[in-house]
Amino acid sequence: MLNEPTLEKLHALRLATMAEAWQSQQRDATTGALSFDERFAILVDAEYLARDNRRLARLLKDADLRIPGACLEDVDTAAARGADRGMLRQLATCTWIGEHLNVLVTGATGVGKSYLASALGQAACRRGLRVLYRRLPRLFDEIALARSDGSYARLLARLAKADLLVLDDLGLGTTTEAHRHNLLEVLEDRYGRTSTVVTSQLPIPKWHEWIGDPTVADAVLDRLVHNAYKMDLKGPSKRKEKVTTSNG
Repeated sequence: MLNEPTLEKLHALRLATMAEAWQSQQRDATTGALSFDERFAILVDAEYLARDNRRLARLLKDADLRIPGACLEDVDTAAARGADRGMLRQLATCTWIGEHLNVLVTGATGVGKSYLASALGQAACRRGLRVLYRRLPRLFDEIALARSDGSYARLLARLAKADLLVLDDLGLGTTTEAHRHNLLEVLEDRYGRTSTVVTSQLPIPKWHEWIGDPTVADAVLDRLVHNAYKMDLKGPSKRKEKVTTSNG
């Protein structure tokens, strides 16, 4: 009975996990051997971990990564794949995001570009950073819709505020004048302030041709390429490998 007011106050302070951990200690006879400081540290750790997990879950939900479970530790760093181990270790620290640098990942379909991009996004979320994932073709559609319903400025602001923006599948389809200028607008808002990951089946030297308009292409590439880590992934399609393994 004497504990009820304390439990109510913990819940009122939104310390539900600490309250639960405290009740668990009371039911565990072995905690009597611990000092007050040790027991209190356990309660604080429980609350801190719960909040950290909720924060990560929220960031991952907002990021909407293509492969939510991707992690850098599972990226294939075999020499034949082209993913440099040392570079990945450096990227895992996320210091490049604080320095407002970009990451450009190229390679044929199925070599793991989207997985690597999602893993970089997850690493950033674990550091408490805001991440957004978009397939570039769908982002163009999203921007067109935002222009028509009056939410264009709000969408641009959201894209600009993300610490890390992942743009997947650059180079698919053809670009229109609207596509080119929308891409430049997004990158201009982010240049020198935040970081962007781009994946593409096209090698970087062909991006200029894909964008089309030479002036806009120069501006887009200037904001992406010169301050970027670059990885060209190689090897057979991982999707085909999975099919072969499952049929074997």
